[in-house]
Amino acid sequence: MTSAASGHVYLRGGKRGGVWYAKYRLPDGVQRKQRLGPDWAERGRPPNGSYTRRTAEAALRTLLTDAERGELVVQRQTGATFGDACTEWLRHIEHDRERRPSTVTDYRSVVNHNLLPYFGKETALERISGDDIERYRRARVAEARLANRTITKQLVILHGIFRRAQRAYGLRGNPAAGVDRPPVRRSGDFAVLSPDEVEALAGVAESEQDAALFTTAAFSGLRMGELRALRWSDVDFMKRLIHVRGAVARSTLGEPKSGRVRSVPMVDQVLRALDGLSRRELFVAGEDLIFGTQTGWFFDDSRVRRRYHAALDRAGLKRLRFHDLRHTFGTLAVQVFPLSDVKAYMGHANIETTMIYVHHVPRTDAADRLSRALEEAGEGPPKTWSRNWSRTEQF
Repeated sequence: MTSAASGHVYLRGGKRGGVWYAKYRLPDGVQRKQRLGPDWAERGRPPNGSYTRRTAEAALRTLLTDAERGELVVQRQTGATFGDACTEWLRHIEHDRERRPSTVTDYRSVVNHNLLPYFGKETALERISGDDIERYRRARVAEARLANRTITKQLVILHGIFRRAQRAYGLRGNPAAGVDRPPVRRSGDFAVLSPDEVEALAGVAESEQDAALFTTAAFSGLRMGELRALRWSDVDFMKRLIHVRGAVARSTLGEPKSGRVRSVPMVDQVLRALDGLSRRELFVAGEDLIFGTQTGWFFDDSRVRRRYHAALDRAGLKRLRFHDLRHTFGTLAVQVFPLSDVKAYMGHANIETTMIYVHHVPRTDAADRLSRALEEAGEGPPKTWSRNWSRTEQF
């Protein structure tokens, strides 16, 4: 004969402070113990994942109710916390997956500033359910503070953390797997400078180096980090090529975003700008940085952006992001080269990204070209259609 489920909660001390546990007996007589989470001894409502005696007893009542209904899913305790899982995942992507330092830094920022404060560093992995993650998603959407793309990124990271926990700690399920992500749509709309506007921008730059930097960004499509890493040995004046071999993120030199070295054609405007810069007194050896500081080190991208915006203002041009100089190159390149070449020049991972430039550049002669194609495909001269409308056909 089965009896009612029963149990109690208790507080156990530890190196990191007290932790609440639930000990209970199932209706079939089986006894179980479950870690709930760290003790909250401060005033006010405990953060998610922490417990007072009252909230620990409420969690126990939920367990007992589920047990009475036969809905309690008993999972093998991994002994790992959400903080442990986050640490292991960050280690995995940095050392096992060998992600770029800037990517690891970005992920670590999301974990420390968004995920750990919400789910709790000391929360047992088994205590985080799909419903908890769904509530997190809804809260972020309701705040209307973050873009859908940013929220989706956080959910993708959560999914990766729990997937890694399945391998590292034996966690049975991934609670993030069934959570819907908010829709992310790329409008394909952005602003660019015309060649004349780029020339005007360079003409009011604070220095010759800034003028060459703006010109190279607009007419070669290099990213900010790639411009920071560019050395004289990467420029082939004879073959008129710029070899993109590295990128700098937070003063750390690494690979380009694509992970591959690429070469970009050097147009006349860039060749003249770099040739003039190569005649300066210092830092013109092969391994010297083209756009370095006065001490030859990587330039500060935030300072360059400030000088760039100041130059836009002096030139009377619209306020665009520095990254829009890269878009300027893309919109020009798709009018001259096949998409496959533009994809290679810009270091895109897939052709869909390159296609945004095709959609951005209007085909003003599309109707005339299509009409000529239809005429050439037909037999004989094009027919002229006319019709006399009667009063009954008008509306």
